[in-house]
Amino acid sequence: MQRKRTVLLVEDEPSITEPLAESLGREGFETKVAVTVAEALELAPQLQPDLVLLDVMLPDGSGFDVCRELRQTSQVPIIMLTARGEEADRIVGLELGADDYVTKPFSLRELSARIRALFRRSEAAVAVGAPPTMVDLGRVQADLGGHRLLRDGTTLPLKPKAFELLAFLLRNPGQVFTRDQLLEKVWGYDYAGETRTVDVHVHWLRGQIEEDPGHPVFIHTVRGVGYVFRRPA
Repeated sequence: MQRKRTVLLVEDEPSITEPLAESLGREGFETKVAVTVAEALELAPQLQPDLVLLDVMLPDGSGFDVCRELRQTSQVPIIMLTARGEEADRIVGLELGADDYVTKPFSLRELSARIRALFRRSEAAVAVGAPPTMVDLGRVQADLGGHRLLRDGTTLPLKPKAFELLAFLLRNPGQVFTRDQLLEKVWGYDYAGETRTVDVHVHWLRGQIEEDPGHPVFIHTVRGVGYVFRRPA
């Protein structure tokens, strides 16, 4: 039998954890709950979850701290749960390596759709089974098969969705994509106009692969349209 996927739910409000765990159970997931930052960081390496649902406001700290720590050693998909509506908070989570965010109050059906979209993306990447491909970007090399970035032979910290975005652009050089198209192709889900997500990830990528991120030579902005990858002449 195929094992159940495990979801680590980091949330301290029983009014959320109980119905959410029940809903995820009906969807075929096994849910483990952590109610503090400390408990989440203790449980994560033990459980090796397939996905983390992470609240921002926790009794002993911030979910951002959990996200930052997890990204030091793991590429597990992370969805941030936040009661805050400010764009700045969403951007912080994405820049720390979160793959998605959901603002409270949220629909259980929407959250389930986002979870399955993340899993579809990872499954599709495995199914392709492409051989390791190293793309030279000057001082930086993108190992598409190994899912890593290297600068002068040293592996760089990696934001999973940002790397998927880079890989997609590298495989489609010279083709201009709108932000909505990139959300669909890379994130596999309609973000209903949250195109700032793409901008945040492009900003991070430029900081990694461009010699001068303010004057990029690889990932170009096409004003009023979106982005395109081009090799310098």
